[in-house]
Amino acid sequence: MDKRKFLQKLGVAATAGVTGSLLSCRETVSKKADVPYINFNKTYRWKMTTTWPPNFPVVGEGCKMMADWVRKMSGGRMDITVYGGGELIPALEGFDAVSNGAIEMNHGAAYYWAGKLPAAQIMTTVPFGMDAQQMDAWIQAGGGDKIWQELYEPYGLMAFPAGNTAVQMGGWFNKEINSIQDLKGLKMRIPGLGGKVFARAGGTPMLQSGGEIYTNLERGVIDATEWIGPYHDYLMGFHQVAKYYYYPGWHEPGSVLELLVNKAKFEELPTDLQEIITSAALRLNRWMGAEFDAKNGEYLEKIKAVEGLELRRFPDDVLQTLQKYTDEIMSEMIESDPLARRVYEAFNDFRSTIRPWMDISNKIYYETMI
Repeated sequence: MDKRKFLQKLGVAATAGVTGSLLSCRETVSKKADVPYINFNKTYRWKMTTTWPPNFPVVGEGCKMMADWVRKMSGGRMDITVYGGGELIPALEGFDAVSNGAIEMNHGAAYYWAGKLPAAQIMTTVPFGMDAQQMDAWIQAGGGDKIWQELYEPYGLMAFPAGNTAVQMGGWFNKEINSIQDLKGLKMRIPGLGGKVFARAGGTPMLQSGGEIYTNLERGVIDATEWIGPYHDYLMGFHQVAKYYYYPGWHEPGSVLELLVNKAKFEELPTDLQEIITSAALRLNRWMGAEFDAKNGEYLEKIKAVEGLELRRFPDDVLQTLQKYTDEIMSEMIESDPLARRVYEAFNDFRSTIRPWMDISNKIYYETMI
């Protein structure tokens, strides 16, 4: 197809003098039109920071993969440079940096912003809440995305689901957990709403960076830690300094990872680049969940082979008590925060809708698998 016909196909009037680069579409095609606005004359160079250490397995490498997908799909017109936590800004300052436009993107999790926006925690996970499949269904098809965007709108932000850890492990302990009393006085690295529940059980939740955990567990500064799952836990070497590995991860049953984007800068992009970023984030969301499951299956076998290590399930009464404490804490949270109430009610409404289906589909299937 020659250049004139191509321009006409895009809805752009070609002139007899077109012999050089393609005409800009901005003046002739509205973003609201069915025909996409594509500017072949401009290259966009964006920065993405992350809350993860540089080149961190799965999550960090996934961000670099996404940047590569965007570059390829855009024909090089969109170039995203990825920075690990601390390389450009401190790991947990991505929210403010994207909000004020200092950077364009950040990859992390909404519960990291609990200090300024408590309701955001719900968009990552709720203890004993929905799993990864259910969270995806809520966000992408059940109205969760709409409320997520409204939550971030005052900060000039947009959010895209961009990964999920799925059900995590319960954590590494140097003490047996036979009853809820065994959690009293225990010092554990555990963040978010799960940390508040752990405190209600009499434990002491502690926030520590990934680089500190191994040494602190080895030296007894902490008695336990949660991290992610078998793959990352094995790479961190926790099996060398803790005896008991507990499951399930009641505190994080399906943690959604997010791509934060500066809304004004996103809306300035040609529509094809907007769609490319949206599609790449969804691809990352699916890839990351699949990669976690694949690697965790492989590395669980490595952990089970470690001499002296004991893989344990939390006793039923411990889980039941932790669930009771979760209900108490969520009730207190929504009583004091109207925004959290709105988000949590939407979360619960969808959960009550999807649960009957999950009960006769996934749950029954898993219970009867041979």
